Amino acid sequence: MFRRYALQSALALAAAAALAGCASTGSAPASLDSTIAKTPSLSTFNKLAAQAGLADTLKAAGPYTVFAPSDDAFKAIPAKTLADLQANPAQLKAVLNHHIVAGNVTAAAVKPGATKTLNGSDVALARAGTFVTVEEAMVEKADIVATNGVVHVVDRVLMPPKK
Repeated sequence: MFRRYALQSALALAAAAALAGCASTGSAPASLDSTIAKTPSLSTFNKLAAQAGLADTLKAAGPYTVFAPSDDAFKAIPAKTLADLQANPAQLKAVLNHHIVAGNVTAAAVKPGATKTLNGSDVALARAGTFVTVEEAMVEKADIVATNGVVHVVDRVLMPPKK
């Protein structure tokens, strides 16, 4: 009898601690806009999305899937290319929209093949076991859940095809 009571008490305390941990870290899902802003490795994407006027899209009902390049991915592109993008908001918006698809695509739900981006161009998605790629970019961190979609952190900036 004592063992069962001790086990129930331990389970209750563990559950309470887990719930308290969730509440204190703010891990409840937020919009894509807020989720991206709270993800440390996406500070460059967050800043550029705001600059390109994508905040409303990232706050909209969606759902959307964002393949967001990490800060390291942005550091890997030539500085002149990044400066040119920042100087041209329409081009910047086109590049960032090339990383967003309509729908809620978790890593487990990735189907190999092309999918249309918000830019109107296609990107090739692939999955091999737990590895997911978008074009030549590898998903480094998958399934960051938001209330209006999901974010996957990728290791490269994808450039849309020239029109």
